[in-house]
Amino acid sequence: MKNVPPIKSNLLFTILIVCMFASIEVKAQRPKPQNLSKYDQQWVHFGFLLGLNHADFIVKHNPNIKTNPNLNSIYVVEAEGDLGFTLGIVSNLRLGPYFDLRFIPALAFSQRSIEYTLMGNNKIPEKHIRTVESTFLEFPFHMKYKSVRVQNGRAFVLAGARYSIDLASQKDVSKEDEDLIKLKRNDFAYEVGFGMDFYLTYFKFSPVIVLSMGMNNMLFKEEPNLYSNALDKLLSKVLLIAITFE
Repeated sequence: MKNVPPIKSNLLFTILIVCMFASIEVKAQRPKPQNLSKYDQQWVHFGFLLGLNHADFIVKHNPNIKTNPNLNSIYVVEAEGDLGFTLGIVSNLRLGPYFDLRFIPALAFSQRSIEYTLMGNNKIPEKHIRTVESTFLEFPFHMKYKSVRVQNGRAFVLAGARYSIDLASQKDVSKEDEDLIKLKRNDFAYEVGFGMDFYLTYFKFSPVIVLSMGMNNMLFKEEPNLYSNALDKLLSKVLLIAITFE
């Protein structure tokens, strides 16, 4: 058998390598089967939400805090947020190929603190902390805008409003607890968020981040109360990191 010339041998080897990589590239570009291919054709579907919330306050100080002789012992007032958790039920109404209306009633457990720095009798600063625990029954409505679905995923953004009832409100606590920071029962907020939908074999899994900003003053003032009188407004601020299963 005659020997194959080196040039032809190298050419055959190069063609073989190119064909091999072309085959791999074709396989890589072959579309994967879509999970739940008819899922987005449903007009209504349901699910549930599990999440961690970080609740905080936006503090507006009493504008007379420096001139009022009953309040001028207070140097600093700061809010400190804390973690809680949220459980919700998802109701989703399809409005079109890219828009959904969502209603997610939820129960949220949260805790926030307000830290006061006061000048003590010996001119030494003292820190006083007032903790506010809340259990909210929440009723958020969101408009959800979805991107084009790519394989088994799509991105989305949402915006809406939330009405909340604080089941643990201490507004009506007896007068002997006058050093408490008391909140009103009802809160209204606007919300914005974003996330991703992942279509799995049997359900849709969606991580989501939602920022909620309160619109009404939650502070319930009463006389005499050094801690609440040092404040003008308390607005709620909540960051929710959650996952939904639908």
